[in-house]
Amino acid sequence: MTSYRTPRARVAGLGSARSGTGHFWEQRITAVALLFLTPAFVITFARNLGGGFEEVRATYANPSNALVALAFVITAFLHLFQGLTVIVEDYVHGRKGTFLIIAIRLLTALFALTGIFAILKIALGA
Repeated sequence: MTSYRTPRARVAGLGSARSGTGHFWEQRITAVALLFLTPAFVITFARNLGGGFEEVRATYANPSNALVALAFVITAFLHLFQGLTVIVEDYVHGRKGTFLIIAIRLLTALFALTGIFAILKIALGA
């Protein structure tokens, strides 16, 4: 079957897996988001170091502090997953690579959910 598309049109925006450009942009967007979320999270977290549970709970009962913490945890673990996946795809091949990507996905999801649960438990006082 003859294709009438130009060679450039056939490959525009597509990597070998047809999703490389999307992964590239997702990682850049999460990196930029972390530029703003990290200082906001660290400053709030550092102010509570050494404080009692009630002081920490009062800080994270404020919806803006809780939302920043949740956004930071979600974005950080998403960025971690994306970065580790790229490394495994580049350097580990075959079944080992597939196993590692599955393990990375499960572990980053588990850690993110643990962080989300902890923040919600503190913020809601449960």
